[in-house]
Amino acid sequence: MYRIMTITVWLLVIKTVLVTWISYADYFPPNFQADFLLGRQSTFHGPYAVAFYVHILSGPVALLAGLFLMNSSWRKRFPQAHRIVGRWQLVCVLMLVVPSGMWMARFTNSGWLTDAAFMTLAVGTSWCAFCGWRTAINRQFRQHQIWMTRTFALLCSAVVLRIMGGLATLFAWQDTYPFAAWLSWFM
Repeated sequence: MYRIMTITVWLLVIKTVLVTWISYADYFPPNFQADFLLGRQSTFHGPYAVAFYVHILSGPVALLAGLFLMNSSWRKRFPQAHRIVGRWQLVCVLMLVVPSGMWMARFTNSGWLTDAAFMTLAVGTSWCAFCGWRTAINRQFRQHQIWMTRTFALLCSAVVLRIMGGLATLFAWQDTYPFAAWLSWFM
């Protein structure tokens, strides 16, 4: 069962990353008729545009790195590579993904409840990543594994959010984004 869950997570993360990359066609240059950018023309300038591009470029990198970092056989077989990729992922998360996500959280089109969900997600992700880093440098590797598993789970909220968005479209559910924003990282 664990193997099936692992394969499922890999496939869902890879699908999310591929769909994000395919969506770049709507983001470079911005197409305000495209799904995510619809209705964002008034806020899509200056710092928001920078945060958006930083987020869509760094997020997939953090997710893909997480797949390898969470793989125990890869970690045991390539411990030096695990440390290098882990450092890069930590920098990516703390310096790019989280700050850009925090900036974008201020401008959701779904109200303060959604803003709060994404802001809380960003704070939680940075806290877990920071604790993971601290436990690694203190050589508390079991605790490090726990904190970084939490970090990866929070990063996977992007995957869960897209699944929930697909379900909302499939079943024609309305006004589900605030609920989905919270539920995506509580699961």
